[in-house]
Amino acid sequence: MDQTTSNQGAGATNGNGKTYQAGSDNGAARERLLGDLKTAIGDAEQWLRGAANAGAEDLDEVKSKFQETLRTAKQDLLKVEDTVLAKTKLAAQATDTYVHDNPWKSVIVGGVIGLLLGVIVSRGD
Repeated sequence: MDQTTSNQGAGATNGNGKTYQAGSDNGAARERLLGDLKTAIGDAEQWLRGAANAGAEDLDEVKSKFQETLRTAKQDLLKVEDTVLAKTKLAAQATDTYVHDNPWKSVIVGGVIGLLLGVIVSRGD
């Protein structure tokens, strides 16, 4: 069992010893998604307002714009979901590696967390 650990900056290590930086493209994808969702909501409101008094040609144009905005928002949401899932897997691998490399530290940390949760729960009654 290897008892060495590596401190490689602020990034977390995955199972291969490589580091990743949290939030590298996640923030940009999140901002794009929020922008797309705001645009979709605005388009939907415009479409609903104009549906009663607009002609068929205008309605089709607004409808196609709305559908395109929704399609883009869905794609951005899937990208954010994939990013979060990948980072979650990396965090799980890093935790698994740490626990295997430092079993007694992990047992102590788990016991302390359990003790603290027990104290908190018992005070709530």
